[in-house]
Amino acid sequence: MAADLEELVALMPFARQLGIALDEASAERVVARLDWAPRLCTSGGLMHGGALMALADTAGALVTFLGLPEGATTATITSTSQLFRPVTGGAVRAVAVPLNRGRTAVTAQTSLFDAGGRLVAQTTQIQAVR
Repeated sequence: MAADLEELVALMPFARQLGIALDEASAERVVARLDWAPRLCTSGGLMHGGALMALADTAGALVTFLGLPEGATTATITSTSQLFRPVTGGAVRAVAVPLNRGRTAVTAQTSLFDAGGRLVAQTTQIQAVR
């Protein structure tokens, strides 16, 4: 069952501050987006790697959270990102899926794509089930 997208963003003040929006959210897949903006850039108009990693962390944590038993919560315990190409405009789309759901930890993988559909980065994270 998909959750109300605006309510989910409201639960994540940092994601809202960055400007992350959700296009789809369920326990099987989360699709989020972050529009390029000068405030999110380093020199030369390149989107900051930290902004990209925050987008990936948000999507991965959310796909984990939506698959948890009622009353449980999650926290990122490891996160590994590979950055493949710079983002200089448009929106970055994050697609997060669970790779493994264990009793005490969930492994999620998030792929980031630029406006042209090219792979920008990939993040694998482990989320503790609390």
